This record gives sequence, C-alpha cells and structure tokens, in this order.
Amino acid sequence: MAIFRRKNNILKSDESTGFGSHSKDNSGRFYTKSGIPNVHKTGLAWLENISWYHKLLRMSTGKFLLLIFTVYIILNLAFTILYAIIGIDRLMGVQGGTVIDDFLEIFFFSTQTFTTVGYGRVSPVGHLTSFVATFEAFIGLLSFAIATGLFFARFSKPESHIRFSRNALISPFKGGKALMFRMASFKDNTLSDVEVRILLAVKEEENDEIVNKFYALETPINRINVLTLSWTIVHPISESSPLFGFDENTILTTPMEIMVFVKGFDEIYSNNVITRTSYLNTEIVWGAKFKIMYRPDETHKTTVLDFSLMDDYEKLKFN
Repeated sequence: MAIFRRKNNILKSDESTGFGSHSKDNSGRFYTKSGIPNVHKTGLAWLENISWYHKLLRMSTGKFLLLIFTVYIILNLAFTILYAIIGIDRLMGVQGGTVIDDFLEIFFFSTQTFTTVGYGRVSPVGHLTSFVATFEAFIGLLSFAIATGLFFARFSKPESHIRFSRNALISPFKGGKALMFRMASFKDNTLSDVEVRILLAVKEEENDEIVNKFYALETPINRINVLTLSWTIVHPISESSPLFGFDENTILTTPMEIMVFVKGFDEIYSNNVITRTSYLNTEIVWGAKFKIMYRPDETHKTTVLDFSLMDDYEKLKFN
C-alpha cells in the first residue's frame, strides 16, 4: 500500500469535512456510492439506536409496502388470537364449523374492525369483547394515520434524482490529463443553480504518523444554470493539483477517495436538494473517455438522453 506524497507543499488540507484526521481511528470509505456516510453508531440505548422513521423513508418502495402489509397481518393475527381466547361465542353471527372456518371468521372480523369497515354480520357480545374491538379500531385508526403520513413523506421528500457514472476516468484534456466523472438527472424534475464540490481524501504521513488529509479538487466549471443533459465534471491535473505527477500504477496503489458533493434547486419541490457520492482509487479508470449519451431523435426536433450509455467509455492509448 502506497502512502500519498504531496507534490506541492502549498496545498492546504480542508478541515471542514466532518471526518477526523486520525487515520487509525476510522476505516473504509468515507461515503458509500449512494452518498450515505459510512458510519455505524453504537453506545446508545436500544430505543435511541432505532431510527425507524429514517429507515422507512430510505428503504425501497417494495420493502416499504411489504413491511406495511406484514405489520397489518401481524396485528390482525394478534387480535384474532385475543378474540379466540375470549371465546368465539362472544362474537355473534359467526358461521364457522371447522377450526379453520372459525379462525377465518374471527380473522376477517378483526380486519373489518381494524379498518373500521364494520360490515355488521359479526358483532361483539359482552363488555370485554366490545372493549377489545374498540381498542382494535383505535389501533387501526392510528396505524393508518401513521402509514398515510409515511406515504406522504416518502412521496413529498425532496430528492435530487441524480445518477452518477459508475467510474471516474483519467482522460486527455487540453494537452494534459484530467479527472472526469459525469452525472445526469433521471427524472422529469428540473434542477437549476447546480453546484458541485470535489474533495480528495488520502492517508498522508505527517510527523511519523499516518493522518487523513482532504484536498479540494478545482474544476473549471463548478456551477451550471440548469442540469438538462449529462454534465461531465472535469478536474485538470495541473501542477497545482494534488494528483499531479501520478501515473496509472500510483493511482491503483495509493488508497484514496474522491468525494463529490452536489447541491441544486429543484423547481418542483421549490427547495434545495443535496446528494453525494464517492469514487475509490479502484473505481478510477486510467486512459479512457466517456461516450456521448445524448443524440437527436429521428425527427431532429428533440434531444434523447440515453441512460443506458451512462457508464460507457472507450479506452485510449494514453501516457
């Protein structure tokens, strides 16, 4: 494993990243590819360590719907068992027979009470059964209120809807080299005043100790008015760049992480949206350039942005 050596002593480390400088006190990448900080929190009380609201907002739609349905079934099964313990004779109108028929009759009565549908064919008899049915209806109202709130929060939460290229490239640029990656908005939302900031995170030897250092990677264009097509972000590897003098082998053997921070204004949400991603040195391809991912349509009256080409590049003979 190679240690990063500064080619320019004028470079100053950015201390505002929120990550510590002590290399031995952290490990792995700083950000996941999806932009979430790679930090696992411990030492909290059990309830404090549970962040259900954030997990429910971040999980996929399929998992979210499956969880809602599973909780719905479990709650109704619990009340079904409770009604069975009280006694099936405490439910008037049950037309069962076998154990399975009786169970299904009670279960469907529970679902009707839980959802406050109340068809009326089966009804509770006695104070205890009526109390349980009342409590179940109350739990049902709360559950659907929470589920509705979560549905609304998931759909109304501002998101960037930006997709990044899988790899960053070292490409020819104006007679030299440049680090490049690209991004594009894959939804119909319009992002304006889009800004990008790039940091290089490396482990560097300082006073006989390995420490984390963060260096800004300057870009000729770090802001655009509107993100309509793909945007290739370019960091020229000039003499002022922390990557100056690096060859392909140095890139591959020096642990580093390119951290990307993007902010823009979403005109649909009328709010700023933020997203992040990162590239490890193993995700940097030396000597390649991206293929253009947009083209005119058949009528030449509009532009087609083809996301199947998002990660496509071609290798070059490059020194």
